[in-house]
Amino acid sequence: MRKIVAAKAEDKEEILKLYKMQLGREFCPWDEHYPEAKEIDFDLPRDALFVMKEDTEAGEKIIAAISIDDDPNVESMECWSKDRKPGAELARLAVHPDWQNQGLARQMLAFGMEKIKERGYKSVHFLVNRLNTKALRSYAVFGFETVGECSLYDQPFFCYEKAL
Repeated sequence: MRKIVAAKAEDKEEILKLYKMQLGREFCPWDEHYPEAKEIDFDLPRDALFVMKEDTEAGEKIIAAISIDDDPNVESMECWSKDRKPGAELARLAVHPDWQNQGLARQMLAFGMEKIKERGYKSVHFLVNRLNTKALRSYAVFGFETVGECSLYDQPFFCYEKAL
């Protein structure tokens, strides 16, 4: 059985391992410096990190994660629609390699958007590396609007936004 829940402090090491599993995967823009434990430490007290857990023979295993980020560099970008403010950013979406291609990224996105809406935001936005075709396909089904392009953190990004 799978469930999506708010991450807890005791999940930190497993989430960090999930993040590190993404390194070197095709189109993954992350490196050995991002994301790290400090991002998890930033997300946990804000109740902004969510994980999908799967029951396995060895117990519950974290198979996906997503965060509601609060990055001033992203929030201050001019491309976000003024009439859709306040908006919130979804970030750090990761799916365990053994569970990829099963629609889990889309489930995590839908869950994250619902949480953002529950918190009173009018829109959701995020950045996607322009070369990450796998992620671009996942997001396309939700009808996000491409509202700009940018280079941030030495990465080329498309800027996506959707009213909630």
